[in-house]
Amino acid sequence: MSLLGKAAVAMWWSVRAEQRSEFGDWHSHEHFPERMSIPGFRRGSRWSSTTDAEGFFVLYELDQYEVLTSKGYHDRLNAPTPWSTKMMPHHLGMVRSQCRIAGSFGGGIAGALATIRLSPHTERAAELQAYLLDTLGALASKPGLTGAHLLLTDTPRTNSPTTEQQIRGKDGAADWIILLSGYDMDAVEAVIAGQLSPSSLHGAGSQDDPTFGRYRLAFTMTPQDVAA
Repeated sequence: MSLLGKAAVAMWWSVRAEQRSEFGDWHSHEHFPERMSIPGFRRGSRWSSTTDAEGFFVLYELDQYEVLTSKGYHDRLNAPTPWSTKMMPHHLGMVRSQCRIAGSFGGGIAGALATIRLSPHTERAAELQAYLLDTLGALASKPGLTGAHLLLTDTPRTNSPTTEQQIRGKDGAADWIILLSGYDMDAVEAVIAGQLSPSSLHGAGSQDDPTFGRYRLAFTMTPQDVAA
């Protein structure tokens, strides 16, 4: 999938089994339409983990980085609906990164996704970014794959946590994020065992122990879907 716009919000969290049914209803029928109605939001996608029964990954693609500090977005973050207020405490272990898109290659919507959270060695950040952009650009058109993207967390400076954050508790944040999507999970797995394996990333300038996630697409929505 080719990312829309120049910024994104990438989030990982868990929802326990007893809340998952209501969570799916709320997130699909209220929360996504609400977010897609905010000026500058281009697409939202929710992904279910294939290795963790409670895990989710959610991505919002934004027109510009400035959407992250826009009045439209912050008005929603600070005025959650009653249903959102009920559901926010069930977002467990939230990692929420507000990002600039450093590179996005490919096109279309895929069914399989791998996420990699990593951090560069400070003195090798430029080297690692060059390696990743070159590698991801070549991967996007390979058989079984559809997209390869690099996101760099750049958290806007704000005065205080939003109301939604206060309900959830303290959120974590990733640093650099790789997204690799495809129509064949075996092809995705081959890449994260090869060019994007921990040893390959470390050799290119990453710190040890990147965090890998594997997901399948659960739901996606754009502003046009809300209008329809």
